[in-house]
Amino acid sequence: MKRLLIVAAAALAIPVSAAGAQDYNLPPSKAASAACKAERQQMGEATFKQTYGTNKNRSNAFGKCVSKRTKTEKANQDSAAKACRAERDDANFAASHDGKTFDEFYGTGKNRKNAFGKCVSSKSKAASKADVKASVNAAKSCKADRKADAAAFAAKWGTKRNAFGKCVSATAKEKQAEEQQA
Repeated sequence: MKRLLIVAAAALAIPVSAAGAQDYNLPPSKAASAACKAERQQMGEATFKQTYGTNKNRSNAFGKCVSKRTKTEKANQDSAAKACRAERDDANFAASHDGKTFDEFYGTGKNRKNAFGKCVSSKSKAASKADVKASVNAAKSCKADRKADAAAFAAKWGTKRNAFGKCVSATAKEKQAEEQQA
């Protein structure tokens, strides 16, 4: 019995150590949940429900937000990992980072083996924060547009339950595209 446990423990240890050498992966659903919580707090419950809720009382807003954001967070994570790989492989990294190597710049602790994960985490968190800010600003803009001229808002976005969410989504994408070009 002891041999079986030792063999099983050894078999489990091999994939864990091999996984440590691979690229770092954050669970996108956890990042999406955190982004939705931040968005709900910054927008306010009513605006958040208007933006994401699709059922009669809009009680499904948080779940819809997490579902939508999970895809965005996965894209943020993939983009961050790609950028970090490029930085890690850049021979001139130290020259543009005060003489520090990639591991010294991003890593923490004694051996700094977590540098890649820290890099991906910091870049994907920054992208997520920018996404939340864009959505919150878009919601404020759509709310102001709807208040200023309800007929024009309805003509542009429709009168169905998802009209406000359509406005927020399109406006956020528009603002992000403008920021990327600038």
